[in-house]
Amino acid sequence: MRKFNAENERIKRRYLIYLKEALGLDQKSIDKVAAALVKFEESTRYKCFKQFHIEQASKFKTHLSKAKGTSGKPLSLTTTDATLRLVKGFFQWLAGQQGFKKVLTYSDVQYFNNNRNDARAAHAQRPVQFPSIQAALHAFHAMPDRTALEHRDKAVFAFLMLTGARDGAVASFRLKHVNLIDGCVFQDGREVKTKNRKTFTTTFFPVDRSYLDCFTRWVKFLRNKKFFGPEDSLFPKPERRLVDGKFVYDTLSREQYSSSQKVNQIVRTAFANVQIHPYTPHSFRKTLGLLMNDLELTLEQQKAWSQNMGHENFTTTVSSYLPVSEQRQQEIISAMRE
Repeated sequence: MRKFNAENERIKRRYLIYLKEALGLDQKSIDKVAAALVKFEESTRYKCFKQFHIEQASKFKTHLSKAKGTSGKPLSLTTTDATLRLVKGFFQWLAGQQGFKKVLTYSDVQYFNNNRNDARAAHAQRPVQFPSIQAALHAFHAMPDRTALEHRDKAVFAFLMLTGARDGAVASFRLKHVNLIDGCVFQDGREVKTKNRKTFTTTFFPVDRSYLDCFTRWVKFLRNKKFFGPEDSLFPKPERRLVDGKFVYDTLSREQYSSSQKVNQIVRTAFANVQIHPYTPHSFRKTLGLLMNDLELTLEQQKAWSQNMGHENFTTTVSSYLPVSEQRQQEIISAMRE
């Protein structure tokens, strides 16, 4: 059983409620804060927060440098930097709370700052792998669709290429969000797990026709053969049934997956089965960003493409989803000179 300090637990609870109710953070973000605070307490052997001294911040940095993750490897610079920032945020809030103003100052909180070199390295942009249009199509065509579950998996892949939707959102779509007539999906932030609960409509991107054909067959199969209604899941979980005394999962339920884990598994497996790097669903957004550039669109068309991905600012699409490798950068500049 994990050790704890009862007084610290009460203070942490107040802070976590503040993050949720006042700042509006989601549960995943709050869980990360809670985990970071536990790491700090481990480094102080669960001393009361009222006994804070700047030396504890220094020792905490040393503690993180020696700590190991679940893989058994040392924590990455990115993880260490993020943990320090989360703990610093807590103490910054704590410095303004009654009973702490005399024992903790805002200057003391600055001792949680990471050193500049490590912080710079932690936030440095690194090349992210993503599939080319051809690689994605190759993996897609190799996916089987003999059974209902195989058809579902292939439709998930197709849907990701058609919409560039985030994996969490994909798992939470219902049939009512799909409009095959207009070729679009309504990403309703009240029901679909979009980023920051943003609501917008995504029109299917101009990718290979086979993606749309596959997804259309899937939706019609659910509506006309399985008699799914508007509130039923677009990509449902399998249903458990008893066969010869054993439980099997070979038919469709009407329920959604609670997380994006299955969506990730589907995509990674599709690429791995054709001996291609197991790309993630999120990497498709970079694939679509590169396609936008390859089509040589007008500025208005590029803006529409960006909004279709759920971005309010066009610069977000360019900076995050239109990667230019160092080699490609050299090629572009050299071509300009020639």
